[in-house]
Amino acid sequence: MSKVALVTGSSRGIGAATACLLAEQGYSVCINYKKNQAAASEVVERIQSTGGTAIAIRADISDEHQVEQLFNHIDQQLGPINALVNNAAMLFPQMRLEAMNAQRINQLFSVNVTSAFMCCKYAIKRMGTSHGGSGGSIVNVSSAAARVGSPFEYIDYAASKGAIDTLTKGLSLELAEQAIRVNGVRPGFIHTEMHADGGEPNRIERLRSAIPLQRGGEPEEIAEAIAWLISDKASYVTGSILDVTGGR
Repeated sequence: MSKVALVTGSSRGIGAATACLLAEQGYSVCINYKKNQAAASEVVERIQSTGGTAIAIRADISDEHQVEQLFNHIDQQLGPINALVNNAAMLFPQMRLEAMNAQRINQLFSVNVTSAFMCCKYAIKRMGTSHGGSGGSIVNVSSAAARVGSPFEYIDYAASKGAIDTLTKGLSLELAEQAIRVNGVRPGFIHTEMHADGGEPNRIERLRSAIPLQRGGEPEEIAEAIAWLISDKASYVTGSILDVTGGR
């Protein structure tokens, strides 16, 4: 029976690259998306065209009921998951904190943090040995912003990723006895559409000189780190956060 992976927010960028790589490695993959059905279907088709197994399920994973339904659909269509990649995230246009309002901050934390907590909850109920599971792996996608704070631009986004780092460490300790490993990846400046979401599509070009490797990363490079942490090659790794930032 093939292993099953859920990658949240996987209709584009790092999530899509990770889903495709895991499918290449033999996982049956659930592509989770919130709005862009066409992009999610394209990822599924890409995986299926190379002989892989994938489905796309729409769910707003900041809503616990929708998370529960998402996992139920995966159970029915693919089987219980063995791997969870908490990748879904958003950001708002660049802004100093003094101009932010509570609505912006609450919405961002709901999407970036609450969703990861809820997906972990329902994954544990399937992977945990106390629930009859055989263990598994969770990888949380953080950001280098959690280390540097993103002043003048995305302090709220950076703080949400700091919460993801804390979740990774704490949950790894809770779940070690359940045979579930929990790790994180902190991407740096990666060529994805998220920069356009923040109002500066060419942000990497502006900041490239500050990156020791003198370039932005590709989604596939982050996917490789995620896939390694999920794999048995990282069987003695838990509670770790891997920086993939080009040295920054």
